[in-house]
Amino acid sequence: GRRRHGPRFLEALASGRSPRAVWTALPGPQWAQEIALAVRATLASGRGALVVVPSGRSAARVDAALTEALGEGQHALLTADAGQERRYLEWLAVRRGSVRAVVGTRAAMFAPVHDLGLVVIWDDGDSSHSDDNAPFPHVREVLELRAAGGKCGFLLGSWGCTVEAAQLVRSEWAVPLTADRERARRLTPLVRTVGDGDLARDEAARAARLPSLAWQAAREGLRYGPVLVQVPRRGYVPRLACDRCREPARCRHCAGPLEASGGGGALSCAWCGQDSPDWHCPECGGFRLRAQVVGARRTAEELGRAFPAVPVRTSGREHVLDTVPGAPALVVSTPGAEPVAEGGYAAALLLDGWAMLGRADLRSGEEALRRWITASALVRPQEAGGTVVIVAEATLRPVQALVRWDPVGFAVRELAERAELGFPPVSRMAAVSGPPGALAEFLAGVELPGDAEVLGPVPLPVTPAGRPRRPGGPPPGEQWDRALIRVPPGSGAALATALKSARAARMARGGGETVLVRIDPLDIG
Repeated sequence: GRRRHGPRFLEALASGRSPRAVWTALPGPQWAQEIALAVRATLASGRGALVVVPSGRSAARVDAALTEALGEGQHALLTADAGQERRYLEWLAVRRGSVRAVVGTRAAMFAPVHDLGLVVIWDDGDSSHSDDNAPFPHVREVLELRAAGGKCGFLLGSWGCTVEAAQLVRSEWAVPLTADRERARRLTPLVRTVGDGDLARDEAARAARLPSLAWQAAREGLRYGPVLVQVPRRGYVPRLACDRCREPARCRHCAGPLEASGGGGALSCAWCGQDSPDWHCPECGGFRLRAQVVGARRTAEELGRAFPAVPVRTSGREHVLDTVPGAPALVVSTPGAEPVAEGGYAAALLLDGWAMLGRADLRSGEEALRRWITASALVRPQEAGGTVVIVAEATLRPVQALVRWDPVGFAVRELAERAELGFPPVSRMAAVSGPPGALAEFLAGVELPGDAEVLGPVPLPVTPAGRPRRPGGPPPGEQWDRALIRVPPGSGAALATALKSARAARMARGGGETVLVRIDPLDIG
């Protein structure tokens, strides 16, 4: 009911129609209750509904909302946390048709819901929605296929907006569900920016490397409630960018990301492998590059020294908190592990923005904005004193999108840039990786469409022994190469068919070494 076209969407579901929408949710915890309203409307029409969320924590919130909206025993919960026996019993109930509503994590996208009337995905930009095992299905794409093939409703919801979601709206496959700007402005926190050079005068705050504005916002927020501090995970390796204007350094031949290789730091493309010895920034003409690696060095102990007598809670990979009380406290969290505070956070500090924006990844700006908005959505509205301070360059586009709270506008502009540069999802791209000999043999045997462009191959970084294997990457200790194959819009199906035929022919010949094929991989950097 908080969105301009929300009631009409619910009415269409309740009357048995199959609307398709991309929903930009307003800040706050109400998103789960609003998904429950859509499910209830679908069930009222005599059809079933399927909701897929990225984590067990978000599944628990939708589970509670569905129980409140539908009553006990009217839906199934399919998550790994439930245990194998309980999950199998729930799956059987869905299969037999005794339960017509399902909420679950990634594997639930294949749940056999009877007479499916609505599929819902929440936060489609979360990496948990992508399966790391061949054929690497993404929840969004599977649910799109189920909606189109089964002629049922489709709802993609998020606080932010991915480029793929913007493309669904631009192609008119789905309609947008957004709040008017005035209402959105009232419900969002005040967002302020500060550079990382303006450190606070307080010695303890300097030790935690808190800028003065962030320190003051935290001190003020702690008078009224908990304060969230988001720090990047370890292992963020940023891409190279212009030191003056922060424009990413790209190859002049294929627009791929440049990286420094060899002892002399010579620049080469991570996609096509061509050298760029005389790089200069096309935006400002600068010749100097910046690559700053900043990990999660702000420990709870350092922040505790900056704010003595204030309890400090941590939420991260080892121990993720679901909720925290509304009493004053510092809550230090890595992206994606932010707990929900009772009554909302009084303030949030988003530290080390450059570490996330500078990742060597096509989606670094989109992903950084998604993580910042996810944290900021847990903060009180600005009319209740809610403040967010982000430590990043104020002129950068994702930072400006956060200040204006305009994830849709950012995604639309990013989509236009992707079209201009020939990047997914506008063009289609396949990553083919394997041992150098096997990859060369595969590429020689595949009959690509005439408009296909092959970039590379280039060697992939070797995964150290004992470390987990990356999606599409080599087994630990092995050297693999990767080639990227790009085709313009309209040739994606032909590319997929050609690669599938080549793999089938290779398997029929008893091809030895593995060659992995991924279509539009999320991590082409």
